[in-house]
Amino acid sequence: MTVDFLGFQNTIARPFTLHGVGVHSGSDVSVTLYPAEAGSGVVFRRVYEDGSHTEMKAAVSEVGGTDHCTMLGFSPDTSIAMIEHLMAALYALAIDNVLVEVTGEEVPVLDGSSAVYIDEIEAVGIRSLGVKRRYIRVKQRVRVSEGDSWAEFLPYDGTRFEVDVDYKTPLIGHQHWEGNLTPSVFKRELSRARTFGFMADVERLWAAGLALGSSLENSVVISVDHKVINVEGLRYPGDEFVRHKALDAVGDLALAGSQFIGCFRSYRGGHRMNAMALKALLNNRSAYEVVEAPAASPKVAPREFIAVNAPEFAPWMA
Repeated sequence: MTVDFLGFQNTIARPFTLHGVGVHSGSDVSVTLYPAEAGSGVVFRRVYEDGSHTEMKAAVSEVGGTDHCTMLGFSPDTSIAMIEHLMAALYALAIDNVLVEVTGEEVPVLDGSSAVYIDEIEAVGIRSLGVKRRYIRVKQRVRVSEGDSWAEFLPYDGTRFEVDVDYKTPLIGHQHWEGNLTPSVFKRELSRARTFGFMADVERLWAAGLALGSSLENSVVISVDHKVINVEGLRYPGDEFVRHKALDAVGDLALAGSQFIGCFRSYRGGHRMNAMALKALLNNRSAYEVVEAPAASPKVAPREFIAVNAPEFAPWMA
């Protein structure tokens, strides 16, 4: 099976800015994306009112929290939360290098999905940087578990996600999504899936200082009698919930610092389990190899990729 793999690193062609609310803080925030040079990766910059800023790589080693979202940084004063929807869009569209400037403690939630990011990136355009991209190819199974939840990487000739959720509410129950990840598959099957929550949890979340910016404009809300409160209903009838979990997984695994060749599977997973699995993979050097395409053609079978010596991947590890 031949999969569409892009042989060269990309960035966005022009900057763009989006404004919105922080889903947890409830504050007005903005995010601006700038083109970046090859090899720089995705870098987040938090800008403060006095003009100063802090920066950190979009790397799993920088993950400081996984409660209800993925957060980079280990201090409230420097951390940036809710990065996963943006990271999923960047990963799916093969954007390797970009500077992400945020004016608050979290990225705006927008409509609760990756759709707005996809639209904006396609509007400004994608620019090839003419430098070979390197991939992480899974060589052997790596699995983590916690209670009834588990996640694993498996060797596979492509990039594949297989995600299962299992909720007690009959509205969701057991749902499954699987697919080989390409830009078109992500756009069509995952990008519009919104974050979701339960009315029964609202007061607890508010008391913890979370979900202060959550609304029916950016979340699918499930009532205590197991119904979708949103007037427009679901964007993906029946299974928007598992599709959003798959979207989150794409964004969380983008923190490898490189695209991967393999299959990621999870059952009752989430941000914490995604991070655990990625750390387990990267900390087991025998479980993967770093490869690159042998030719400039954008259509190359992953099995034809060539292993390269890449000690610079060490900083991505936990």
